[in-house]
Amino acid sequence: MFKLPDLPYSLNALEPYISKKTLSYHYGKHHKAYIDNLNNLLEQDTSSKYSDKNIEEIVADSEGKIFNNAAQAYNHTFYWHCMKPVEDNEKNNPSDRLKDLLEENFGSVDDFIAQFTEIAKTHFGSGWAWLLKKKDGSIEIMGMHDADTPLMNGDTPLLALDVWEHAYYLDYQNGRPDYIEAFWKVVNWDFVEARLDGVQDKSFMEQS
Repeated sequence: MFKLPDLPYSLNALEPYISKKTLSYHYGKHHKAYIDNLNNLLEQDTSSKYSDKNIEEIVADSEGKIFNNAAQAYNHTFYWHCMKPVEDNEKNNPSDRLKDLLEENFGSVDDFIAQFTEIAKTHFGSGWAWLLKKKDGSIEIMGMHDADTPLMNGDTPLLALDVWEHAYYLDYQNGRPDYIEAFWKVVNWDFVEARLDGVQDKSFMEQS
């Protein structure tokens, strides 16, 4: 059985960019529902195939309803860590090392932000925008539909932006570009670099 992880900050910590009301629904309703659904599905699974697996292993080795709920549970937990409270993020700049990496792969930090923004903004329907490190070590921006995640391909997620409508509708209605612009005000560059170094490779979700 999986537990809903604590948010890494308070519900109002991302205001004014992402409101307490949005987090209350997005985290407290949507995210919780994925975990509750996953636990119910695992209880009904008579094969016990997933009984000793963590969330990442289940995502990589499942399909159908179990995959959809496990992947969305994982994706949301990852997404929360991609942001940090406004008061802790005044400079809001990547480290020199991460800056060099983004320049090497995308031209500049601003070019990376523009390319990531474009993929998130033009993604059709529900899904996610990801910065990921592929198995060959290359860095790539990729849009993925619905519950899809880099874990499916054995890649390492570095940064995620939720572009499902429930992530932004209460604050920005159908203005996804405004939501994406706000995301960059609270992006957690330290987390991106930690993922790059493998520091955050432990499972994001605890089991009871």
